[in-house]
Amino acid sequence: MPATIVVGTQWGDEGKGKLTDLLARDMRLVVRYQGGHNAGHTIVVGGESFALQLIPSGVLYRHTIPVIGNGVVVDPAVLVAECDTLAARGVDTSRLVVSGNAHLVMPYHYELDRATERSLGKNRLGTTKRGIGPAYADKAARIGLRVQDLLDEKIFRQKLDVVLREKNAVLAKVFNRLALDGEEIARRYLDELAPRIAPMIGDTVGLVHEALEAGEQIMLEGAQATFLDLDHGTYPYVTSSNPTAGGACVGTGIGPRDVDRVIGIAKAYVTRVGAGPFPTEVDGELADVLVERGHEYGTNTGRRRRPGWLDCVMLRHAVRLNSLSEIALTKLDVLSALPTVKLCVAYEADGERMTRLPYHQSVLHKVTPVYEELEGWQEDLSQATSVRDLPKAARSYVEAIADQCGVPVGYVGVGPGREQYVRFAA
Repeated sequence: MPATIVVGTQWGDEGKGKLTDLLARDMRLVVRYQGGHNAGHTIVVGGESFALQLIPSGVLYRHTIPVIGNGVVVDPAVLVAECDTLAARGVDTSRLVVSGNAHLVMPYHYELDRATERSLGKNRLGTTKRGIGPAYADKAARIGLRVQDLLDEKIFRQKLDVVLREKNAVLAKVFNRLALDGEEIARRYLDELAPRIAPMIGDTVGLVHEALEAGEQIMLEGAQATFLDLDHGTYPYVTSSNPTAGGACVGTGIGPRDVDRVIGIAKAYVTRVGAGPFPTEVDGELADVLVERGHEYGTNTGRRRRPGWLDCVMLRHAVRLNSLSEIALTKLDVLSALPTVKLCVAYEADGERMTRLPYHQSVLHKVTPVYEELEGWQEDLSQATSVRDLPKAARSYVEAIADQCGVPVGYVGVGPGREQYVRFAA
């Protein structure tokens, strides 16, 4: 049975957690394929909210095996704390499997992340300062420590000693920070964290392929989103991995022919956190309405998100980059407060109209969005369970998005709860 990929199509925070939770009830494996604890998924079940950082959404179903793939960077302290928090709320995390090839987020990654961001001043990237970027940088530089190293004290200490000499030199001489104690780090990771993590470590590539060969359904779950992709996002205001569908194959160890469905999650409007270009950004009272009705504050950081109208130029590009088979539209209910709604259908810059995303980011910074204005609906959508329950204007808005992007909208979210969605197209 081929795999399903769930990917964000904007700048993150599209509601991937809700859809992955919804789809997970039919899945044997739910595999997180990239990112770290800098991204959070919020799932509401029976009025109870679960904020997940590293553990895949499938953990809430007893029949599903949650998997952290090789493309993820893992802070073992965060993972252990998340397991303990879920266990205290009655959620069984004993089925969790963590790839031995996933890389570790280390204390010096946090220090370097904070110091680098501070040194950039007004040019800072707006990172979460969770050490994710430096961890991926070490992975690319081939000096990273991996999850499997927790199982071999000698190897762990050798690698830590080598890398810490370099990191402490940089912290001291470049950023005027105190050196980190290698022995203290080793004791914490090997004595405190390794015994908790060891039962979770496994061959996730083998596990995924065994499920595929057995005809079981698996889902690959990303963090962040298309326009935070290291290669295809609004660089440098991006994450340090590849959240796009291609990254799902690399981050789990499968090939493209193992995938037959790619679902792109899009919010009914757009938000982003931190710096970077945002053609359809709004401010003032409209921004406050979207932020407050949509609860647009970071799951992990609490930072207020920047809101704007849905950008179909971006969404069309996301369709191409990810080979989307369908779109899941979230938070349609948030727009119910508005008398009219807008869709960005093109850009204009220097007298030129563009329906494709400009390749040069300097152009993207100065484009003016071209909007199509549609009638609003100003009705409560929270009780809708089928397309016929949606107001005509709301249906027209969803259909306009599908027309603009060239792929069907399969799901529409009408509230935060697990069952608050409408199956829009088969």
